[in-house]
Parts: sequence; structure tokens; C-alpha cells
Amino acid sequence: MEGGTFRFGLDYATPKAEPCEANHVAPIVSSYNDRIRPVLDAVENLRRLNITKEGIQLPTIVVVGDQSSGKSSVLESLAGISLPRGQGICTRVPLVMRLQNHSLPKPELVLEYNAKTVSTDEAHVSDAIRVATDELAGGGKGISNTPLTLVVKKNGVPDLTMVDLPGITRVPVHGQPEDIYDQIKDIIMEYIRPEESIVLNVLSATVDFSTCESIRMSQGVDKTGERTLAVVTKADKAPEGLHEKVTADDVNIGLGYVCVRNRIGDESYEDARAEEANLFRTHTFLSKIDKSIVGVPVLAQKLVQLQAASISKILPEIVKKINNKLGSYLSELDKLPKNLTSVADAMSAFMHIIGLAKESLRKILLRGEFDEYPDDKHMHCTARLVDMLDQYSNDLHEGPESDDGENCLMEEIKVLEEAKWIGLPNFMPRTAFLTLLQNKVKAISCMPIEFTEKVWDYLEEVVIAVLKRHSEHYYQLQTCTKLAGQNLIAKMKENFTKYVMEAVEMEKLTDYTCNPEYTSEYHKLMANQDEFVQKVNSGTSFNVVLEGFDRGIKVGHLSQYSTLLPQAFDLKMRLRAYWKIVLRRLIDSTALHLQFSIFNLVNKDLGDEIVKDMMSPYGGGIEKLLEETPSVSQRRDNLNRSIKVLRESKEVVANIMDKISSYDH
Repeated sequence: MEGGTFRFGLDYATPKAEPCEANHVAPIVSSYNDRIRPVLDAVENLRRLNITKEGIQLPTIVVVGDQSSGKSSVLESLAGISLPRGQGICTRVPLVMRLQNHSLPKPELVLEYNAKTVSTDEAHVSDAIRVATDELAGGGKGISNTPLTLVVKKNGVPDLTMVDLPGITRVPVHGQPEDIYDQIKDIIMEYIRPEESIVLNVLSATVDFSTCESIRMSQGVDKTGERTLAVVTKADKAPEGLHEKVTADDVNIGLGYVCVRNRIGDESYEDARAEEANLFRTHTFLSKIDKSIVGVPVLAQKLVQLQAASISKILPEIVKKINNKLGSYLSELDKLPKNLTSVADAMSAFMHIIGLAKESLRKILLRGEFDEYPDDKHMHCTARLVDMLDQYSNDLHEGPESDDGENCLMEEIKVLEEAKWIGLPNFMPRTAFLTLLQNKVKAISCMPIEFTEKVWDYLEEVVIAVLKRHSEHYYQLQTCTKLAGQNLIAKMKENFTKYVMEAVEMEKLTDYTCNPEYTSEYHKLMANQDEFVQKVNSGTSFNVVLEGFDRGIKVGHLSQYSTLLPQAFDLKMRLRAYWKIVLRRLIDSTALHLQFSIFNLVNKDLGDEIVKDMMSPYGGGIEKLLEETPSVSQRRDNLNRSIKVLRESKEVVANIMDKISSYDH
């Protein structure tokens, strides 16, 4: 190996064609080193293993050309056998032609398709190809992308593997689909797009090369032409100016041109080659073309050399790609869930999954860790729960609109008028305070229920998402845990709703607190009572500004209630001081009960609910875990199949590289 490229002992210089007498037949195989044969066999084995399905491209000579460009004739000349002929598209599927030079007394021809191997001979190969094509592409004139392989072992043929593709046609004939051009183009582009492909572009000498559709397609994937070789057919039909066309190279054929004369009529292949040599030696115009770019033998030699050079370049990269793919697939297979085969395996997997799910929930719901969901803020649960509690607190404090404006103290005065009783004056009726308290509690009683709905809907989303993630490879368990989680959340939401409703009802029932803040706040507010009463009794109609009130109080309407005014002011300040305690108690108790409920949910209730659901008469028991999801089962099968192909391919490549190493030594 020199400079990272393997060499196989081939002379890569283009051979010079020797002048041929009329009775001398130029050999189609020129100087050829048999060391390349094992390498070609190895590449063909990789092709048979279908390694391209694993995303690893192989060096391929792809034959393209417009319809009636003489593509089939070129392949016939190289292989020395007859291919299907006729009107319209003759090649309706990719035909992989593998030519092998063998000193056999009789040629061996084998067709491989649809996992079948069909032997044939030179006399019947054309019919055999038609039968195989009909099986692959149907009996009409449509095409298919399913390849057909033809192996030709024959003395004198070059060791080549080529893919012959359908000829390009723009106008569908009777029996062909309307989008025949698009179908053919898609197949051609699939084969010529990989960098490993060598494009053999067959051009008729009778047309302007720049107008050929095959040239446009190859230029689309190989703008510089560095992997495009052109073979010019029908040189005898348009000899004048051909020398200039191949010399000027207006269409960027980087690998050059080879001009050929194909077999005509019933000529034997030996006679055709003799006539070809004579034509390019004696014709007035064609004899001007350099002998290094004319004739089927030269074409064969060029293709052999290009193929060897391509393999030499790509083989180390193939080794690298196989190793990378194999490592990636083995890693992915290892990450798939264990294929459970017993109840013990299922129980172990079940306990592991539930343990992982509970630990994830502890992280995000109790400890505030979110390393498992770094970019998903929705799953940063402690922060989101605090956001909800803060919003709940704000909603409660904003509450119903205050009557600090024009109707200030009117509600208190009306309640006091109705709470009068026979007794000493100036005693604060407790009934009046409780009536006002109950009215305020009723005004905010829907808010705790709304908070409960919001927070438990969120918790359900989080719990189901975590359970789903940890059981994603076990469809039956995923279904079971989802249902159990939903049932548990529904029950806990119901209990939580009952708790907050009871808390609201308790606040309506009585007035009590041991919090000293109530007394201090009450006294601070009552310090303004004398000033307030004095201003009202003085007959002022202006707003009175008091500490603790957001805006000025209009007092003009209060002068007529001078007797009840001190009691009404006292009642309002008592309720105002106590209301802060009520709200704080509602918020704190709700937050504490929520945290307590989440703790029980994660550490006890969730696992118990899932087990109960699985062990119920309708749960199916732990055995349901043995049923693997179809997607996981299919992925496991695909990975195992790919790993088998890659391991076999790795062995094929390792063997050939050992041989190459021995050649170098």
C-alpha cells in the first residue's frame, strides 16, 4: 500500500493499440494482472451481501445512454453475447453484468434474481433475460428498480462488473406509463450519484453530444467529468468531424472518449473487431483519431484500469465505513430493551422500569433536578409548581373588587343595622363580622378549585410523560402504566379538591387565629379611626387618604351614619387585618397539602396503583410484558440482519486485504 492506496500490480497507463491486419483479431483483453481477480470477487461478494443497503457504496461502472445510442451493442461487444433487442426500451431493469475471464472450454452464463439462480447459454441468454425482466418488471413495457444480475464466465472477456440501466426516453410509447422519463431518471440518478460510481456515457456519433440527455444527467452529479468516460458508437455512420468532436470535448468528459464500431448484422464478434480495427486504420476521417482512444479492446482495457483504480482508492474507506456502521449498530442493539423470555425476566424488567420512573419523578417533582430534561422547561416541575402557586396567591389577593371608593363602609353599615340586638350599645356583634367574612370567602371560593384543576392536570401530564419515556420499548406496560397513572391522578385530584373545599368551608365557619400579626395590623389600622370619623362629621366631601388603602376614600355619603360610623370602621379594619391571615392560611395549607400529596404519589401510591392494575383480573399479569412492541421487534430484527451482513462483509474485506498485503510483500 502506497500513500494510503492499495496497488494490485496493474499497469495503469493506457495501452497503445497495435496496428491490426485484416486477418488478425485484436484480443479484447490486453495486458491484465490476475491479482485483481480476487479483489473483484471480493467486491462482488460485498455486492451480493447487499452492503449498499447499509449505506456503504461500492465501486460501480454505470452504463447510461439515450435510447438507441447503441448502449446494448457496446455491452454485447464487451461480453461477446447477444442481449435483448427491439423497439422501445429493451433494458427495463438495472442489469448487473459481471464478466469474468475464464479459460473454460464452454462459456458459463448464470442469471440471478429474486433469490433464484438460472443457468443459460449464449444461444438462449437473450430470451432468459426477457423472462427474468418480465418477472421483475411485469409483462408490459414498464420498468422496475429491482436489479437482475448476469454472470458471464468466458475466455477472452475483460474482468468487469457493470450496471446497464434503461435507455433514456422522453416520449412514452403505447403501453408505457406517462411518467416513464421521470421513472428512468430516478433510477439513473440513484446509480450515478454516489462518488464511487464511474459513469460510462454511451453517445451516438450521429448526434450533438451537448443535446444528449445522458450528458445532462451525468453533468448534474459530476460537473468536472472526473468520473465520466464516454464511448462513442456508430463512428462509421458519422465519421466526418468526429475527430474534432472528441478532441474539443465541449461537454467535460474528464476520463476521455473511446470511439467504437459495434457489430453489424450477423457478424461474429471476432469479425466485428477485425472490421473495427480496419475501419479506424484506413478510413479517411477516422484514421486521424489517435489509436489510443479507438476500439472495443481499448475500451475494455480502460474500464478494467478504471475499475481497479477505483477499488484501490475506495477499499480502505470501505473498511472504515464497515467498522463504523458495525460499531453503531451494535451500540444501538445494546440500547434496545432486553428481549424478555420468562416471567422472571419480565418481573425484573418491570421493577427496573418502575424504579427508574419513580426516581425521575423524585428528581423533577421533589428535588428540583432536571438533568434528564435540560431543555424542556415544562418538565422543570418544582419551578412550574411555584409559578402556579404564585399565580394562585396573586389571584386570591386581588380577589373581588374593593369598595374603598364611593361605597366605602356601606356594606359594613348595612350588616350592622341588621345585626342589632337588645343589649348594651357599642358592643361589636360577632354575627356582623361572620356575615362579612362569609361573603368574602364565597367571593374567592372558586379560585382554589380552579387551582386544583390546573395543578393536577399538569401533574398528570408530567407523570404520564415520565412513565411513557421509561416504558417506551414495552407497549403493553406503557398502556398499563398510563392507565394506572391516569386513574391514580384522578383519585388524588378528587381528594385534593375535597381538601381545599373543606379548607374554604372552615374559613366560612368561624374566625380564629393565634397569629400576632392580626393584632398588630388591626391596631395600626385603627390608629386612623378618630381622624377619619372627625373628617366625616365635619361635613367634608373630599377624599380621605388612610394608611393601608390603595386609594382615597370618598366620605360625603357617610355623614348621615354618624352613630354607626365608628363601629363600621372598626368592623372593616378587623376584617381587613383578619383577611390577610385567611389568604395566607389558604395558600400555605394548599401548598403543604400539595407537597404531601406529591410525596405520597411518587414514593408509594404510583407503584401500588400500577401493580394493582397489572394484577387485576383484566390486567393480564406480568406476562403481558413478554409481548414486545412491533416497532422494537422489527428494529431488533433489522439490526441483527445488518450486523450479520456487516460482519460477513468485514470478513470478506479482511481476507482480500490479507491477500493484498501478501502481494505487496
